[in-house]
Amino acid sequence: MAGGILMIVAIALFIMVHEAGHYFAAKATGMKATEFFLGFGPKIWSVQRGETEFGVKAIPFGGYVRIVGMNPLEEVEPEDIGRTYREAVFWKKSLVVLSGVVLNFAMAFLLLFFLFWFSGLSEPITTIEEVRPEISEGVATPAALAGLAAGDVIVAIDGIDVETWEAAVDVIAARPNRDVAIRVLRDGQPLTLQATLAASNPVSGEAIGFLGVSPGVTEVSIGPFRALGLAGRAELTIIDQSFQAIGRIVRPSALAELGGALFGNTEVSDEIRPVSPIGLVQIGAQANQVGFGNVVFILASVNIILGIFNGLPLYPLDGGHFAVALWEKVTGREVNIRRLIPVAAAVIALMLFLGVVAIVLDVANPISL
Repeated sequence: MAGGILMIVAIALFIMVHEAGHYFAAKATGMKATEFFLGFGPKIWSVQRGETEFGVKAIPFGGYVRIVGMNPLEEVEPEDIGRTYREAVFWKKSLVVLSGVVLNFAMAFLLLFFLFWFSGLSEPITTIEEVRPEISEGVATPAALAGLAAGDVIVAIDGIDVETWEAAVDVIAARPNRDVAIRVLRDGQPLTLQATLAASNPVSGEAIGFLGVSPGVTEVSIGPFRALGLAGRAELTIIDQSFQAIGRIVRPSALAELGGALFGNTEVSDEIRPVSPIGLVQIGAQANQVGFGNVVFILASVNIILGIFNGLPLYPLDGGHFAVALWEKVTGREVNIRRLIPVAAAVIALMLFLGVVAIVLDVANPISL
């Protein structure tokens, strides 16, 4: 329960920080922001502070900041002339529309940084954690045939000393279908076993050696500088994976499969399943099972996905507003926003579709990690 509550608070915080980016950028560039709300729909609570109304609305699936003149079809009051988004120069528009996306990526980076710094790393070691019994039904692994056992410490393979798991993997991978001597320590005593490595064929078709053991792990503390590097690499990996996930979801076959959820078919592939705030709360509620570190990693991923999605150059997303501003800057011509209304309608329809499907799946088929 505590994990679920933490997830609710975290999601609300992420939304508010994203919108705060827009709000403070607008204020810093002289634009007028009249509303700052968490949620959509009917108003639950609000308070007026200066020229801005802050509050909460009934549907907690997002938030918004209303900046005068950002809606190109809006009629601007005479007293607001000179403080509208539409009158601003390119760099001011860019700062306002991209600030939320930047903060999403910044929050993800900070979460990953503190996760790595305080939790450290789990690094594989040459102590065998598990011996896989079979490659396939009726076919024993080389490790099982050789008599390797959990707790054995691999010291050398084929006469080559291996002090790290990575070194052991390199030696094994380079010797498919080869007879090798594996020297281990078992209960502190040296023991040499003979194994004939199997050959595994990855997607490239290149044969690599296969033994059939899993390594143990050890927890390693790291400093802040290494944590910075690891956080950066992890964020780049999540960004790449997120783009791939978005690409899979928008395929016609995937959209058709997701549409089936609205008609009772809730067995949707995990590769294309969208997750609603309800699902994120379900994940948070399982923090005791999956570990707090994994929940933090998921929260970082949520920020990155939000940043990527909002940054797509599709109107009326943040990236779409930036694309319009960039086009006007490059061409010197004002965009006829009415022509973008069909694009905006399609984007909003897709968002609503994915949101409804995510809610249906999270209610009918709750996420279990």
